[in-house]
Amino acid sequence: MYKTEVIEYSPKAEGMAKKIEEKSNEMLSEGYELVTMSVTGTAKAILVFKGK
Repeated sequence: MYKTEVIEYSPKAEGMAKKIEEKSNEMLSEGYELVTMSVTGTAKAILVFKGK
């Protein structure tokens, strides 16, 4: 099973990295592992997780 999450607007790389790390750790505790991600031109990130 796959699940997609969106990290909302975060114009600075350090802030984006922190939000991605937090979401990845949260999803890992729910049994999902980060598979891939993409950053959009509007400073959002799309994260794709796969259930273990």
